[in-house]
Amino acid sequence: MLLVPGLSVIHPDQLMPDSRSIGPEGDLFLGFPVDSPVVRAATRAQGDELTAVLEITDVAPVSVPHRIRGRARIAGWLTAVPGLAQPGRMMLRLETGEASVDDLWGFEEVDPEAFRDAVADPLVTHEAELLQHLHAAHGEQMATLSALLGDRSECGCEDHGLDAVPVALDRFGLRVRFVEGPGACFDARFEFPEPVRDITELRRAMHTLFEAASC
Repeated sequence: MLLVPGLSVIHPDQLMPDSRSIGPEGDLFLGFPVDSPVVRAATRAQGDELTAVLEITDVAPVSVPHRIRGRARIAGWLTAVPGLAQPGRMMLRLETGEASVDDLWGFEEVDPEAFRDAVADPLVTHEAELLQHLHAAHGEQMATLSALLGDRSECGCEDHGLDAVPVALDRFGLRVRFVEGPGACFDARFEFPEPVRDITELRRAMHTLFEAASC
């Protein structure tokens, strides 16, 4: 959602870009309908400094308690860039001034240069599908991961009905949310022996992880 100080709209979805990309200098390019209130504000402000904040909410693609995995905030200066979008659309450029992330790993401010130079995780385009597959087709194997929890694994026997839901996946490992009952859950992170670079390496890493849990 793109927030512009002083701009109010009737429907919140009017503030949601329908496309989003990052330029080589770390600026964000956001697509909106040409008659969007945000576009009108940016067009009127051409030549002036119009500040804006893009707020992003990351929701787990599987059904799990506390599904919001994180929030990101990117603040900067907004301008309209005619000619980059299809007819009836307008591309807005958000020059990144500051950014922050508050997620499962904690809160961190992100330097604009670090944001510009960041490289996407190789699993990012497949993560949702992979997590859904693990949850739907490998539930029993997921539950065996409780054996790797040490002392806390005692609460993970079948009699206690512990449910293991994969909640996040990247090249470094898998995060699982263990649900002990209504309102009771905790996360555990399972690191891969080495970062994976593609789906083939991920399959091997998951096989190794499940093998370790079954020993």
